[in-house]
Amino acid sequence: MKDIPLKGIPLKDVRPQDRGLDLTRLMAMDSAQATRLLHQVRDAALAGERPPVAPRPVIGASWQRMFRMGLDPDRSTGGELLDRDELEHRRRAPALGEAMRTLTGSLGAVADASRQIIVVTDDEGRVLWREGCLTVLRQANGIRLEEGAAWAEHATGTNAVGTALAVRRPVRVHSAEHFARSLHAWTCAAAPVHDPRDGRLLGVVDVSGPATGFHPTTLALVSSVARLAESEMRERHGRAVERLRSVAAPLLCRLGGRALAVDTNGWTAGVTGMPPVDRLPLPKSFGAGRVWQPSLGMCTVEPLPGGWLIQVDEKRPPTETPSRVVLDLSRPRRWSVAVSGSAGSWTQELTPRHAELLYVLAVHRDGRSAAQLAADVFGDPGRAGTVRAEMSRVRRHLSGVLAHRPYRFGDEIDVRVVRPDERADLLPHSTAPAVLSARRPPGS
Repeated sequence: MKDIPLKGIPLKDVRPQDRGLDLTRLMAMDSAQATRLLHQVRDAALAGERPPVAPRPVIGASWQRMFRMGLDPDRSTGGELLDRDELEHRRRAPALGEAMRTLTGSLGAVADASRQIIVVTDDEGRVLWREGCLTVLRQANGIRLEEGAAWAEHATGTNAVGTALAVRRPVRVHSAEHFARSLHAWTCAAAPVHDPRDGRLLGVVDVSGPATGFHPTTLALVSSVARLAESEMRERHGRAVERLRSVAAPLLCRLGGRALAVDTNGWTAGVTGMPPVDRLPLPKSFGAGRVWQPSLGMCTVEPLPGGWLIQVDEKRPPTETPSRVVLDLSRPRRWSVAVSGSAGSWTQELTPRHAELLYVLAVHRDGRSAAQLAADVFGDPGRAGTVRAEMSRVRRHLSGVLAHRPYRFGDEIDVRVVRPDERADLLPHSTAPAVLSARRPPGS
């Protein structure tokens, strides 16, 4: 992997012994020394000069995105606030509302005692809730870290909320690591929260406060609470599937042929006349009536409390084959695959890993072995077993689209990839060697 240039200055020009600035090194310095060093690194990067120490990779990559967007480091943060009706509408999203109780309950006392605040945003970086130390809440108003404000990177620059959304993993941003100058007196740690039912990104939980309250364990704490919230959502989902199973069981017993009961996210509660599957991928347009389902063919769908009863039409086997696939990677955090053919079309959102795998297969139309995919995605051909497990999940979602031995898109299928405008913005979360290579300018 090549070094990331900052404003045209390659990090390879930084002395090797000065690389790897991290939180441990910062904690070993006194506060004034650490602050001066971070300011020197940022000022050099913005001026196009060689920094005395390379920024952390996640920070350097984020600064690069800010340069490409042309963001002004002296601009105000937070953007325009959502109006009250829109804010309340977003707060009513059920999954994030369920997670909110766990997030604030686990972090509230800690944040208040340590002079920090908790912030919960949606998947666009809009602040939905905040609470914590009253003094810090008043200070947060000065940087527009308030309900309804926009904290995605394109609105506020490098910050824990926006950068965690961009890379889809926990992030700590301290003092002058923030791109916006107005945030240099702050430190923040954020972790994304995903819906365990479909892997969808729900939002971010963040702990922010004055930079003088910097502590390296905050990120681990925030990450643990995010995982706890996901675990509790998973348990509630399990109980909901059990309730659906009790309703569906007597209905399935009376049916002939193939049929199954699934919840609204496609998780199976019961099946008859066919091998069981954990989950049936459902397109966004799924509903009651006559529906073409990619892996089953034509089906009759009826509503159940908390899900659907799906009966396969045995008189019309699934002979329709898809003819076109559009892999949309143009959006920064939402990737999707759209499949169309004679029987209709459907769209499925992708997890970060599945987006990587499908991108590699779209580039290599002749196919890739499990070992080759492991090298493309993990940089390690020995992880072929992990690839096979992931590809098994992908192929269940894309029945009739993907072949194997080697893994590939069907020869008769027209495959199109919609990339972001900037090649460096391709799957920004990804560290897959194949994606890193695709981000580099030609000839570099």
